[in-house]
This record gives sequence, structure tokens and C-alpha cells, in this order.
Amino acid sequence: MRQILLVDDEANLRHLLRLVLEEEGFEVAEAGSLSAARAALERKAPDLVVTDQKLGDGKGLEVLAAARRVDEAIPVIFLSAFADVELAVAAMRQGAFDVIPKPFEPQGLKAAVGRALAHGALLRENRALKEQAGRQAQDRELLGRSRAMAELMDALDRVAPTGATVLIVGETGTGKELVARAIHARSTRCEGPFVALNCAAMPENLLESELFGHEKGAFTGADRARAGLFEAAHEGTLFLDEAGEMPAPLQAKLLRVLMDGLVLRVGSRTARQVDVRVVAATHRDLRERVREGLFREDLYYRLAVVPLQVPPLRERLEDLPLLAEAMLQRATRDMGLPERRLAPAALEKLAGYPFPGNVRELRNLIERACILAQGPEIGPEDFPLDGALVAPCRLDPEAFAEGLAFPVNLPEVLDRVERSLVDRALRLSRGVQAEAARTLGISRSDLNYKLKRRPPQG
Repeated sequence: MRQILLVDDEANLRHLLRLVLEEEGFEVAEAGSLSAARAALERKAPDLVVTDQKLGDGKGLEVLAAARRVDEAIPVIFLSAFADVELAVAAMRQGAFDVIPKPFEPQGLKAAVGRALAHGALLRENRALKEQAGRQAQDRELLGRSRAMAELMDALDRVAPTGATVLIVGETGTGKELVARAIHARSTRCEGPFVALNCAAMPENLLESELFGHEKGAFTGADRARAGLFEAAHEGTLFLDEAGEMPAPLQAKLLRVLMDGLVLRVGSRTARQVDVRVVAATHRDLRERVREGLFREDLYYRLAVVPLQVPPLRERLEDLPLLAEAMLQRATRDMGLPERRLAPAALEKLAGYPFPGNVRELRNLIERACILAQGPEIGPEDFPLDGALVAPCRLDPEAFAEGLAFPVNLPEVLDRVERSLVDRALRLSRGVQAEAARTLGISRSDLNYKLKRRPPQG
């Protein structure tokens, strides 16, 4: 039964309204003041609010604001003996559904109530569809019937509504950001912003400003004040990818935010309060980094309130057909290509590959095959796995050593091997350093360091 909240300081008018509405089969609650209306809204969200414009302790516009704080889908109808243009405009601008003059006509009131209830139901239905679509969009690469994925999704569904800090652990390319986005989409913060930052993708001085913001003149080039990502993610979720690469000074600042919700911009002495849920991710063993003195133990326990392990693709190959088909459909749709289908032999070939690049590598292979395939069917020949962006290491260390003429300059040999691997990774990634770093199993900052310490050529 749909519930209507009546707000009016005249008891006789409330009684009359109640009779009219109960005759239509509605459940009616009453409030004789602004404070009583606020209390009623906090106890239970009604389907509709009908309020007088003038109350003994406030105004109907304040009832409207209270209803919108509870649920923006609650329609509000105003009753007023002063139904002038000014009131109607003010009420409508702030979100009122209708304004009805007093004394009211019962049939006119009933018609307005019917329209308002239909409008509220439509808003709630649209919101539900939006949330469902958001979940489906986030889940499109979290597909799988394997036990490992079932356990992950079960844990995800349980932790998402709680607001707890989550640490997502998994190899590069397993879809850790997709898990973070799914947590956000299932949380009470789903209407708020989702802000993502790769902590390994920028140097320390820029990372601090990016996270916490800065004041004008805080450093060279800071020509204006700028809010950081914590402030941008207020009432939402901040995803810190590769959190294990965060430098020690920033770890201390992050710990403070997690403890008291206070952000201090670079160059400022005034802390700002933020309401942010942090979801972190790493491909490293943070406990090992704690033992090595590279990561704060207190920060680790703050981040790992709920740890989630994302399985590598090689450990859930039974999900491969489902994933490949979903990626194939998405690739052809997004790139405007004709429909393609995967030949059974192609799937069989993929199933025999270890996928060191995980789900990201599978997506890369599928998209490439969609573009290069000659016909409607993608066959095994369309997956040249020996030339994949991330290929299994086939180096035989003993054979490599036997092929060297001794004595050797070991540092020079290792440097030349490293250079060759870095150059090949950059060629395969078309110069995209972040992708090259992932194929080498190192952070982007490590790759930058290796490139900078090379002697100049020429």
C-alpha cells in the first residue's frame, strides 16, 4: 500500500485530507509541524508528501528539502491559500511536483496525487534500471562460472555495501580496476564519483599534488590552487591502483586520511574534511614489502580491511569461452565491424596458452583478430601467440650461458640483455611506456629509471 505523508499545522484540514486520500486506498501519516515532518521522513520514506506552504515552525520549502535529502524520487505537492506565481516558481525551481490552492477540490487533489505517484514510480524505475545497467557494464569482463570467480563475486557482493576499505590483489591484467568499479556500483556511494589513479604512473612530487591538491604558489608552476583527487572523490570512491609503489612520505599522508578523513593540500596548513571510500590494488605481495621496509605496516592493515584476490586467467580457463565471446561481441560493436564468430579450433588454441598478460592480453588478442580476420570466422591462424604482446619466457639459462665466451663482463652482459628486453617491449607496445612496463613485469617508474640511466648515444 502506497503511503502519503500529510504536513499541515491545521488539524481539521489534515483530517479532511486524510479522509479524501484513505477513500482512494492510500495509507496516510500525519505531521503537524516541520519538526514532526522531518522526524516522520527519517523514520520511513513515503511515496508522496503533501504539505502546506506555511507551518508554525517553518515553511513547506523546508519540508521539500528534507524529503529530497531522504530520496529525490519522493514527489512533493504544495497546498497554499496564497498560490501566487512567486510561490509556484520558487517551489517548482526547488523540485516541487505541483502547487494546489486552498480551498482544494477533492477531485483535483486526487488527480494531482495520482500524477505525482506515477511520476515518483517512474523516477524509481529509471534509477533501478540505471543501477542495473551500471552493474552489467562493470561486470562484462568479470564473467565466469569457475569456482574462483564465484568466490570472488560472492565476497565482492558482501563487502560492497559495507563501506570498508578494500585491498584488491592480483597479477597485472587480471581486471583489478573492474573489481573496484563493481564494488563502487554496488555500494551506497554508487551515485557519487569513482576516481582512479595509478600510483606507479607518475613521479613522487606530482603524485602528492594529484592526490592531495595544492595551494597557489606551493611550488614552481602552481599558478592557482587545485583540489586533489581525494576532494574530487568526496562522497564517492577513490581507487588507488598499484598502491604498493607509493613512496614512503606519501604513505604517511595517506594513512592520515584513512584515519581521520582530513586532507592537507601541498602548501596549506588547513586540513579539509573528506568523505571518501578507498579501494586499493596491487600486483605485489605487500606483506613482503612490509618485511623489506618498503611499505608501512600500519598502512597495510588500514588498506587490507577486506582483501580480495583476483585469480589469473590461467587458473580459470573454464571461463575462457564465455570471456572470449563477450569480448568478441563488444569489439565488433565498438569498432563497427561485421559480426565475427570464434572457430572451436581457435578456442582450443587459446585454451593451451598460459596468458601471462591475463584478461587484458585476451582482450588485446580478440580485438586484433577482429580487425585482421579475413572472413566471418576467426580461426586459430588469427591468433599468432608467438607474437603476442606478452609472451611466455622461453629462455634456457644454461644454454644462454654456454653460448657466451668466457671470461665475461657480467654487468655489461646483464645490461645488454636488459636493454634488448626493454627495447623489444617498447616496440611491441608502440612506445607506450605504461604498457611496456606491464609486459616487463615492472612499474612505470622502474622503466623510466632504466631509460634515464642509459648513456647518451651518438
